[in-house]
Amino acid sequence: MDLRRADLGLLLALDCLIAERSVTNAARRLGISQPALSAQLARLRDIFDDPLLVPSGRQMVPSARASAIRAPLRHLLDELQALVRNRLVFDPNTSARVFKIRGTDYVHRVILVPLIERLHATAPCLRLALLPLDARSGWVDLESGDCDLLIVSEHLAPEAARARSLLEETFVMIQRKSHPRGTGTVDLRGFCELEHVLVSPEGGGFVGAIDEALAAAGQTRRVAVSLPNFLLAPPLVAASDFVAVVPRRLAEIFGALVDSFPVPLPTFSFRVLMCWHPQQHLDPGSQWLRDSLSAAIPDGQTAAKPRRLLPAQEGQ
Repeated sequence: MDLRRADLGLLLALDCLIAERSVTNAARRLGISQPALSAQLARLRDIFDDPLLVPSGRQMVPSARASAIRAPLRHLLDELQALVRNRLVFDPNTSARVFKIRGTDYVHRVILVPLIERLHATAPCLRLALLPLDARSGWVDLESGDCDLLIVSEHLAPEAARARSLLEETFVMIQRKSHPRGTGTVDLRGFCELEHVLVSPEGGGFVGAIDEALAAAGQTRRVAVSLPNFLLAPPLVAASDFVAVVPRRLAEIFGALVDSFPVPLPTFSFRVLMCWHPQQHLDPGSQWLRDSLSAAIPDGQTAAKPRRLLPAQEGQ
């Protein structure tokens, strides 16, 4: 039998013909005309190279070949029917599924730590892998299944991905407790006179979005240290007279070590999205993960429209 010449409709017709032993009755049961079913029977005989139904007096009876395949054919058709009818089921209470999420250090600390706490209570057998972000391969990672979710700033979200807003973030300046500057609001001149730590996601950069905004205002600052991620900034600032510009939620987490102040520039903000591949859109497990993540946002707020998005290569 050449499966390339068959289709599911022919197999359904064969199952019905064997059961009814009559082209007329089988055609009525299938809701098609007798000539149409006769044509299908002719195709089936050609494909199987067997008569399948043979005359026996006034009725038709299955051939030896048809009798032999009847039970396995019915079993396969029942399995196909169940495959079509049954939806995937995901039970967080028992599932041992592994979910992989890519994001920056900021994403892992501010967004995913609360998610882990939530999952531990609601999905005790589930496992979560937090992976580093490579913005250049975000879509490839989703498409290949290398990650289930990609959590990035809006400007890094792959165009072909499905996405949901998680939060909007703003930036603040942080300094150590008892900093010699004092605790008053910092003005633009005072801001520029301080020594800064800059977070450069690409590594090694000493110019970021803040510097571009300062240049537009005819000002400059001195960046003394360049760091590869945000989590390194608060401990360094807490142990020195350096200051740094970091996301507000991260500054709040390290509030016991550093004080935070508004940046004396037009507000910079960015929107954080979670992105997933369209093929995972209706997957129950993926849906549950996305809903759990939205519910785990620290302040319970989803994102508003951002006022300004930072270019991908810029640090703070």
